[in-house]
Amino acid sequence: MIVLKATQDKFLGVLQSVAGIVERRHTLPILANVLIRKTGAQLQLTTSDLEIQIRTTAELDGDEGDFTTTVGARKLIDVLRSMPSDQTVSLESAQNKLILKGGKSRFTLQTLPAEDFPLVQEAASFGPVFSVPQKVLKELLNQVSFAMAVHDIRYYLNGILFVAEGKQLSLVATDGHRLAFSSATLDVEVPKQEVILPRKTVLEMQRLLSDKEGAIEMQFAGNQAKFSFEGMEFVTKLVEGKFPDYNRVIPKNHKNIITLGRAPLLASLQRTAILTSEKFKGVRLNIEPGTLRVASNNAEQEEAVDELDIDYDGDAIEIGFNVTYLIDALNNMNQDMVKIELADSNSSALLTIPDNAAFKYVVMPMRI
Repeated sequence: MIVLKATQDKFLGVLQSVAGIVERRHTLPILANVLIRKTGAQLQLTTSDLEIQIRTTAELDGDEGDFTTTVGARKLIDVLRSMPSDQTVSLESAQNKLILKGGKSRFTLQTLPAEDFPLVQEAASFGPVFSVPQKVLKELLNQVSFAMAVHDIRYYLNGILFVAEGKQLSLVATDGHRLAFSSATLDVEVPKQEVILPRKTVLEMQRLLSDKEGAIEMQFAGNQAKFSFEGMEFVTKLVEGKFPDYNRVIPKNHKNIITLGRAPLLASLQRTAILTSEKFKGVRLNIEPGTLRVASNNAEQEEAVDELDIDYDGDAIEIGFNVTYLIDALNNMNQDMVKIELADSNSSALLTIPDNAAFKYVVMPMRI
């Protein structure tokens, strides 16, 4: 009784696309499982951690017999990975067991009843659907996700703010020391919606989104967001709480402006970062007409100084920063030039891409 057939790489690809959220250790053992539902030649896989649910559907070779069961997701992945990628694999379900065969190998895996699998209760009503190309959303997430907080007691900072309004989709992340903002144009006008996506959801979305041309559809509800792309449906709980007013944080009208090559600045910061102290990671920037000097030192009395020639005729400023914050921002821009706007040594700096208002990065100064 062979119920479902496919090559190892196809099975594994479908399974891996949903398995990212599965925790190995869980208070509910069934959450370590993937819900498998077979209808004709259609295979539907669902995973959940009670806050996020991912479902994907694939067409495989199968006979008429339908079944629904749940089996350990990681174990199934490990078994499939141990087989050659072009090998045809078959699955059959029989009395609390799932039998997987490939070549001369046979694995019998323990299952748990499908009716016990805790599906996420979807919100009764979602807002309007709007879409952006997958590639665009992936880029937006990459441009801001590094500024998310990690395990902050201000739980609303452990994620990304999504703001859709008119034809604009803006993403914002901050950990209280820095803020990243990025935006893109939507193909339709939408009424204003603001939600905070949790950190785990953001990381999973970054893993799943591809650079393909296809669009991703989004819908927001009061406490949930839903994303649909490439046969996948992703439902996530939202972070409740009030995100800081990012417009107040982004500096306006800083009068000292430097435009310079992103790569030379990044290389200079990476060099001087070697001799910063482990704890503070501080570098000093001395900016004066024609020259940017980057300096660092540490508790062992070691120091590094690096100079860059710049086109600048503003005020002389000495300002300290956590070098990691600057490096993170520059690593996540893929343009040749960067613009730095400063007021004085006590005000936050604004990093932007010349002639591109879609990306803004704010970093607070640090006393050194």
